[in-house]
Amino acid sequence: MIQDERHISFGKVELIGDLHIPKECFGLVIFAHGSGSSRLSPRNRLVAGILNGRGMATLLVDL
Repeated sequence: MIQDERHISFGKVELIGDLHIPKECFGLVIFAHGSGSSRLSPRNRLVAGILNGRGMATLLVDL
């Protein structure tokens, strides 16, 4: 599995996200977190881990 912290820039705005790509990947789910949650939330990481185990890449991004 590839695991990487990504920095995505749009002009003066920078988003930080965690990208996880399993070896046998067939899709991507993007989690966009706003107020009250974050990409580091245990619940969000649990759901992302389940999806990774089923062949889905995940990108958890804080807005």
